[in-house]
Amino acid sequence: MDLKPIRTEAEHAEALADIERLWDAPEGSQEADHLEVLVMLVEAYERAHFPVEPPDPISYLEYIMDARGLTRKDVEAYIGPRGRVADIMNRTRPLSVAMIRRLCAGLGLPADVLIQPYALRDSIAA
Repeated sequence: MDLKPIRTEAEHAEALADIERLWDAPEGSQEADHLEVLVMLVEAYERAHFPVEPPDPISYLEYIMDARGLTRKDVEAYIGPRGRVADIMNRTRPLSVAMIRRLCAGLGLPADVLIQPYALRDSIAA
């Protein structure tokens, strides 16, 4: 495959096949250089055609808690007392900027994910 922008699904599929073929190219070889540029072209195509939306902040926090084996009690230090943690996790109260800062500093979570808007449950209908 010639090195040129990828514009179609067929070119994308061909580029992926070339990447697989070149995957074990010796470092510093012409094939490895070709592979590196090809990967950049595929990344650009996929960024444009298959954008990844940031995750919902509460779903992300639930995932992190599960992956790290954290309980709601464990996140009280970052969110606040048990009732406040319940409100956040049940989506009846939004994360505050102070909570986001503590979650970022204490758990190393990315602020750009936590600041995303997300739907709250209607506390009146509950």
